[in-house]
Parts: sequence; structure tokens; C-alpha cells
Amino acid sequence: MKLESLPQAVRKAVEAAQEKKAGGITVLDLHGVGAFTRYFVICTGYSRPQLQAICTGIEEVLYKELKRSPEHREGQRSSEWALLDFGSFIVHVFGEQARRYYDLERLWRSAPVLAIPDEPETGRKELSKRVG
Repeated sequence: MKLESLPQAVRKAVEAAQEKKAGGITVLDLHGVGAFTRYFVICTGYSRPQLQAICTGIEEVLYKELKRSPEHREGQRSSEWALLDFGSFIVHVFGEQARRYYDLERLWRSAPVLAIPDEPETGRKELSKRVG
């Protein structure tokens, strides 16, 4: 699976998450594994404001460019997890601990996975390498 082969809305969601410096962006192709949606876009936000900014950025880009709005939202006031349900795909934005705890990649391990490389400045590990 390649980013270019994904539906336009999924690509736009990934790009919007990258713009907000989300870490660990992963796309799971759930077609053929009996799921209720076609794709999961999973990423990590490193603070509550960043988690909210990622969600807002994705919503704004998808509405502005494709006139798509989420059918359902969950957890956006939380610092650990938020969900944007666009019907054919669902975006999960996790805090670091929640991402490890829920481990959606493990739960859906039979699904094809596309891991998007982090930008060099994304994530606390990279920051700590440069600062320390």
C-alpha cells in the first residue's frame, strides 16, 4: 500500500496531520478484514493542545478542499484520545500513553499497514536528541 493509492480524503487527512506535526502516522487498510470502515488513520499528539490542533486541522482541510465533515466525533476534549469518523475512514488521534494502551495496530494486525515516516523535528524523542 502506498500513500498515492489511498483515496483522496485519506491522503488529505494524513497531510493535515503532518502539517500539525503528528507523530507515528499510520494507515490501516481494513477492507477485507470484516471492519465497519475502510481505513483507520492513526497518529500521536504530544499534548492536549496539539491533539486538538491535529483534529481541527484535519476537519478544516477536509471541509475546505472536499466539503467533507465528520459524521461523528469523540473525545476531543480529552488529552489522551480523539476520533473523527468520516464514514469510509476513521481518524484516531492518541496521546502517547493511550496509543500504547489501545495499540490498534496490534488489534488489527491482519490489515495491511502504511507507516508514514515522521518529519525529523516531530516527536519528543527527536526534540530531546537536539536539546540534550
